[in-house]
Amino acid sequence: MRNNNSIVLFLYILIFLFYMNETVQRPLITVGALIFNQNREILLVKTHKWKDKFGLPGGKIDLGETAERALIREIKEETNLDIQNIEFVLWQEVIFSEEFYKPQHFIFFNYTCDTLDETQIMLNDEAQSYVWLGLGEALSLDLNEATRKLISTVWQQSLQESEEA
Repeated sequence: MRNNNSIVLFLYILIFLFYMNETVQRPLITVGALIFNQNREILLVKTHKWKDKFGLPGGKIDLGETAERALIREIKEETNLDIQNIEFVLWQEVIFSEEFYKPQHFIFFNYTCDTLDETQIMLNDEAQSYVWLGLGEALSLDLNEATRKLISTVWQQSLQESEEA
């Protein structure tokens, strides 16, 4: 009888360890922003993760962290910039984009914000280079599709606002 109990206990432990180590893949929820400098140019970063296309600085939201707090943290980590005037623009779902270096399902929360001192920029190892460009100019770059959609949306909004003024 003792052997059966030991075997059952051993099996329970194996099952527990299996489920504890099982990686359940879920969408990655991230934040990113078009950062405007004082000249109303936006920051775009070129990264190997997106097949050397230009995109946005940003990253994952940590458990228990608000999206806005994650945005502030990620921008600081990736660019060394402090941001303000954060405004939500749109969310996007990107599923297994061929532009990304590995299969991934993303949910992007996209924002706009301002920085007062773009001279403080220092990229971490996730980006290889950066540019500051106007919204219209930026659309001529080799952008990942999610970034292109965000820039187009913000540009259209700014055109509508200028027409209404």
